[in-house]
Amino acid sequence: MSDEPDPSLSAIMSERRGLINLAYRLLGSLADAEDVVQETYARWYAMSGPQRDGIGSPGAWLTTVASRICLDLLGSARARRERYVGEWIPEPLPDPAEWATGPSGGGADPADRVTLDESVTMAFLVVLDSMTPAERVAFVLHDVFRYSFAEVAEIVGRTPAACRQLASSARRRLGPSQASATSPARRAGIVRDFKQAWEAMDIHTLIGLLDPDATATGDGGGLASAVLRPIEGAEQVARHILAIADVAPGLTILERTVNGQPGLVAQQDGVTVTVAAFEVVGDRITHIWAVRNPEKLRPWTSESSF
Repeated sequence: MSDEPDPSLSAIMSERRGLINLAYRLLGSLADAEDVVQETYARWYAMSGPQRDGIGSPGAWLTTVASRICLDLLGSARARRERYVGEWIPEPLPDPAEWATGPSGGGADPADRVTLDESVTMAFLVVLDSMTPAERVAFVLHDVFRYSFAEVAEIVGRTPAACRQLASSARRRLGPSQASATSPARRAGIVRDFKQAWEAMDIHTLIGLLDPDATATGDGGGLASAVLRPIEGAEQVARHILAIADVAPGLTILERTVNGQPGLVAQQDGVTVTVAAFEVVGDRITHIWAVRNPEKLRPWTSESSF
């Protein structure tokens, strides 16, 4: 082993953030994305020096390996989900400025922060999760990260024509448009009104803020209490929201950015216990996703290792 530093280390490690961003969008889990990137680098350094030197584009090699690992994980995810207690919701992410600080006072490593845009909103990730593994990988690589279908084909081991068809099928799942016509300021105002109505125990205002066909989905993962099936209908959702205050008094509700969109965080005795993401269409809330599984709340807690 040589004591001399690897001159390519800086260039190789500079790919880390891009790999984290890709893997999170493919898997919907920051923890899994971190594991994928760690495994990708382990495979890189498992090669001999001459083998690494023979790779013309290390960045492309790392992307290919990470994507293939994600594809394998997605293939086994459905079996894992069958054992998951209740509904599975993608792991929520805070705004980069709001990552929880660890005991040392430092925040998350900037290389581990996911860039927040329309491709990581909770609504978008939930639809991605309904795709087949091949659809999701082809769509994310091509439509989000702008890889050509020839490049996607090389990664997923299919023909460019097949990858084009996979991406097209994925777009049909997304529908005509996932972008909300509601302005960011209006979305934030509606979520703020929801918070205030919740704190005031005002069921009539809550119902008025919800679409008649609104749904609320909770994710406790068997580690925290949560409804096992989505709640449907404005009145039913509103009544459930108010019931939470009865069984968990002393909750502090905070306005926070969740996956780049206005959301709410519930804390009890200073500890984050719930992160809620909202989908707003027009002037009504159509979906609420409440994550309570503590394993998915690491970036939101002061105990986080970041």
